[in-house]
Amino acid sequence: MTGPAWLTVLTTTDSEEKAHTLARGAVDARLAACAQITAPVTSVYRWQGAVETGQEWQVLFKTTAERYDALEAHLVAAHDYETPEIIATPVVRGHDRYLAWVSAGTAPVAPS
Repeated sequence: MTGPAWLTVLTTTDSEEKAHTLARGAVDARLAACAQITAPVTSVYRWQGAVETGQEWQVLFKTTAERYDALEAHLVAAHDYETPEIIATPVVRGHDRYLAWVSAGTAPVAPS
Protein backbone atom coordinates (compact mmCIF):
# COMPACT_ATOMS: atom_id res chain seq x y z
CA MET A 1 0.00 0.00 0.00
CA THR A 2 1.33 3.44 -0.86
CA GLY A 3 0.91 6.26 1.59
CA PRO A 4 -0.32 6.01 5.15
CA ALA A 5 -2.78 3.25 5.95
CA TRP A 6 -4.57 5.21 8.73
CA LEU A 7 -6.18 8.62 8.91
CA THR A 8 -7.77 10.96 11.37
CA VAL A 9 -10.71 12.76 9.78
CA LEU A 10 -12.12 15.99 11.21
CA THR A 11 -15.54 17.54 10.80
CA THR A 12 -17.50 20.16 12.72
CA THR A 13 -21.18 20.75 13.38
CA ASP A 14 -23.27 23.30 15.23
CA SER A 15 -24.71 21.18 18.04
CA GLU A 16 -23.65 18.48 20.46
CA GLU A 17 -26.58 16.30 19.38
CA LYS A 18 -25.56 16.49 15.71
CA ALA A 19 -21.96 15.67 16.66
CA HIS A 20 -23.12 12.55 18.51
CA THR A 21 -25.29 11.53 15.54
CA LEU A 22 -22.39 11.88 13.09
CA ALA A 23 -20.01 10.02 15.43
CA ARG A 24 -22.40 7.17 16.19
CA GLY A 25 -23.44 6.76 12.55
CA ALA A 26 -19.85 6.40 11.34
CA VAL A 27 -18.87 3.95 14.09
CA ASP A 28 -22.07 1.92 13.66
CA ALA A 29 -21.36 1.67 9.91
CA ARG A 30 -17.73 0.62 10.63
CA LEU A 31 -16.46 3.65 8.71
CA ALA A 32 -14.50 4.70 11.81
CA ALA A 33 -13.26 2.65 14.74
CA CYS A 34 -13.66 5.61 17.08
CA ALA A 35 -14.99 9.15 17.02
CA GLN A 36 -14.06 11.76 19.59
CA ILE A 37 -16.19 14.84 20.19
CA THR A 38 -14.55 18.04 21.40
CA ALA A 39 -16.65 21.01 22.30
CA PRO A 40 -17.46 23.68 22.23
CA VAL A 41 -15.01 25.47 20.00
CA THR A 42 -15.38 28.94 18.57
CA SER A 43 -15.03 29.14 14.81
CA VAL A 44 -14.39 32.39 12.95
CA TYR A 45 -14.84 32.01 9.20
CA ARG A 46 -15.85 33.77 6.00
CA TRP A 47 -19.16 32.56 4.58
CA GLN A 48 -21.06 34.12 1.66
CA GLY A 49 -19.00 37.30 1.84
CA ALA A 50 -19.31 37.94 5.57
CA VAL A 51 -17.11 37.08 8.54
CA GLU A 52 -19.09 34.88 10.91
CA THR A 53 -18.42 33.60 14.43
CA GLY A 54 -20.12 30.50 15.74
CA GLN A 55 -19.92 27.78 18.34
CA GLU A 56 -19.21 24.31 16.94
CA TRP A 57 -18.45 20.78 18.05
CA GLN A 58 -15.50 18.98 16.45
CA VAL A 59 -15.67 15.29 15.67
CA LEU A 60 -12.40 13.44 15.06
CA PHE A 61 -12.74 10.02 13.42
CA LYS A 62 -10.07 7.29 13.49
CA THR A 63 -10.20 5.27 10.28
CA THR A 64 -8.19 3.62 7.53
CA ALA A 65 -7.29 5.16 4.19
CA GLU A 66 -9.22 2.32 2.58
CA ARG A 67 -12.46 3.46 4.31
CA TYR A 68 -12.00 7.20 3.69
CA ASP A 69 -14.18 7.50 0.57
CA ALA A 70 -17.09 5.71 2.26
CA LEU A 71 -16.67 7.82 5.43
CA GLU A 72 -16.61 11.04 3.40
CA ALA A 73 -19.74 10.01 1.47
CA HIS A 74 -21.48 9.14 4.75
CA LEU A 75 -20.56 12.48 6.33
CA VAL A 76 -21.68 14.48 3.28
CA ALA A 77 -25.02 12.64 3.23
CA ALA A 78 -25.59 12.89 7.01
CA HIS A 79 -24.35 16.46 7.48
CA ASP A 80 -26.69 19.45 7.38
CA TYR A 81 -23.99 21.98 6.42
CA GLU A 82 -24.02 23.08 2.77
CA THR A 83 -20.21 22.75 2.71
CA PRO A 84 -19.11 20.58 5.65
CA GLU A 85 -15.53 20.61 6.81
CA ILE A 86 -14.11 17.16 6.12
CA ILE A 87 -10.33 17.04 6.42
CA ALA A 88 -8.18 13.92 6.54
CA THR A 89 -4.76 13.90 8.16
CA PRO A 90 -2.42 10.94 7.66
CA VAL A 91 -1.23 8.99 10.67
CA VAL A 92 2.47 8.56 9.99
CA ARG A 93 3.23 6.57 13.13
CA GLY A 94 1.27 4.96 15.91
CA HIS A 95 1.14 2.17 18.47
CA ASP A 96 0.94 -1.11 16.53
CA ARG A 97 -1.85 -2.59 18.66
CA TYR A 98 -3.93 0.59 18.46
CA LEU A 99 -3.57 0.81 14.67
CA ALA A 100 -4.48 -2.88 14.38
CA TRP A 101 -7.59 -2.11 16.47
CA VAL A 102 -8.52 0.74 14.09
CA SER A 103 -8.10 -1.62 11.12
CA ALA A 104 -10.22 -4.31 12.75
CA GLY A 105 -12.88 -1.80 13.78
CA THR A 106 -13.32 -0.52 10.24
CA ALA A 107 -13.20 -3.85 8.40
CA PRO A 108 -16.52 -4.53 6.69
CA VAL A 109 -18.41 -7.44 8.21
CA ALA A 110 -19.30 -10.20 5.77
CA PRO A 111 -23.03 -10.92 5.54
CA SER A 112 -24.07 -14.06 7.42
